[in-house]
Amino acid sequence: MIGRLHTVVIDCPDPDELAGFYEKLLSLSRRADTGAFVVLDDAEGAPVVLLQRVDDFRAPRWTDSARPQQMHIDVMVTNLDTAEAQVLALGATLLDGSDKPIGYRVYQDPVGHPFCLITPEGA
Repeated sequence: MIGRLHTVVIDCPDPDELAGFYEKLLSLSRRADTGAFVVLDDAEGAPVVLLQRVDDFRAPRWTDSARPQQMHIDVMVTNLDTAEAQVLALGATLLDGSDKPIGYRVYQDPVGHPFCLITPEGA
């Protein structure tokens, strides 16, 4: 096992506004709200959905490759260096890295979908 699913991150123009929808849809509670992002938790307090503000947001259109879906997953790991070696061996590509052993790093899967490896200190 490399890590565990930590959150699904959804791009949007207004995290506060969209959070209300997902709170009701998924029976989640708001844990954090910075204006730039909102974190929604499940009943056990585990983060499930993170809504992040994106300037110049363009809404996706179903089945329109010119306007693709805009979300990624965060994968919780204990060691970024170890996990990075494992995801690279699976065919991932590093997009935005850090030489620090804590925090997060951004990758893309073999066909280009972004995902992040994060550590508890970086969450």
